[in-house]
Amino acid sequence: MKSFEQPIRIGMVGGGPGAGIATAHRAGLRMDGRYDLVAGAFSRDLDKSRQAGRELGVDESRVYASYEDMAAAEAAREDGIEAVAVVTPNASHHPVSKVFLEHGIHVICDKPLTDDFDKAQELHRLAEAQGLVFTLTHNYASHAMVREAARRVRRGDLGAIRMVQGEFASGWAAGEVESEADNKQAAWRTDPDQAGEASVIYDLGTHIHHLACYVSGLAIESLAADLSTVVPNRQVYDNANVMLRFAGGARGALWITMAATGAEHGLRLRVVGAKASLEWCHEDPHHLQLCYPDGRREVLAQGGATLSTDAEALTRIGLGHPEGFLESFANIYSEAAEAIAATRTDPRPARAALAYPSTADGVLGLQFVAAVQESAAGDGRWITLAPIDL
Repeated sequence: MKSFEQPIRIGMVGGGPGAGIATAHRAGLRMDGRYDLVAGAFSRDLDKSRQAGRELGVDESRVYASYEDMAAAEAAREDGIEAVAVVTPNASHHPVSKVFLEHGIHVICDKPLTDDFDKAQELHRLAEAQGLVFTLTHNYASHAMVREAARRVRRGDLGAIRMVQGEFASGWAAGEVESEADNKQAAWRTDPDQAGEASVIYDLGTHIHHLACYVSGLAIESLAADLSTVVPNRQVYDNANVMLRFAGGARGALWITMAATGAEHGLRLRVVGAKASLEWCHEDPHHLQLCYPDGRREVLAQGGATLSTDAEALTRIGLGHPEGFLESFANIYSEAAEAIAATRTDPRPARAALAYPSTADGVLGLQFVAAVQESAAGDGRWITLAPIDL
């Protein structure tokens, strides 16, 4: 990765006391020294927001009561923020991101892009019209060995892709976690008003959807889905099975659940080609396995000498020193910083094919969510995903 002299001035919306994913975002933006966190609206409760600001070393004068106040005030400052990190529940991603885009501020947003397909398209059009960098933190695609997998598919090492199989089978909500008084994450992720009725698809499904398409390089043409709720009294869907048909004839399937009893993170991807197949597992992220028809198995390790420049660019230390979840956030933040820094003097640079996820990826993710919901409502009938001009 390249470097530059002046860190990006960044603010954050969300991420107050008790927040979860904001910890990974803050680690990611700080790891490579490319950002200064200088402002925030960390909570809808101003006292809690100020508490977070003190803990994070943010000047109290730049801790705001609302994201609207923050966008207006920071846009008016000569030393105002250049970018904002949005780490709020799904339903608020659209209004928060829209306000900052309208004020000319770059956005780094937790996934999914929004809770609605039309709103996702609106954000994409706005970011394009403003010429702003909008980065979506599908962080798994920024693991070095995932990028290595994508590069090997692109250069033809696997041959024609025949099958794509993915799992995001997590066990974090196998019990009635929403009944725990101090579990803030469970409270909003199981609330249909904040996370959507198809919570498991917004939360986990958009991740495995993006990963499957990113590595395979294929677009989904149609799907058939079943949604279910396996934990009694839960108000959102927590389990899904989705069959896929890809452009070019490949077939696939995704198992997506937050209620797999005993499972850890549960993210795994297999891509099968005519010449070879590959497999990557999040619980062992620094290895990539390739299998061949003659029985050979090749295990590639992050930092190895034979990897592509794509993987090398995302590796900080080297062979034998595993890098993982927080580093994947740092990779996204650093790539976004490179693009944002370039806009200080020139128009937004073109995004490399395998670089940070953007609003285009977010739109496709929301199209996937809508198609899954439509199919499940129709008792699993096949739904065609129309091509989108992005």
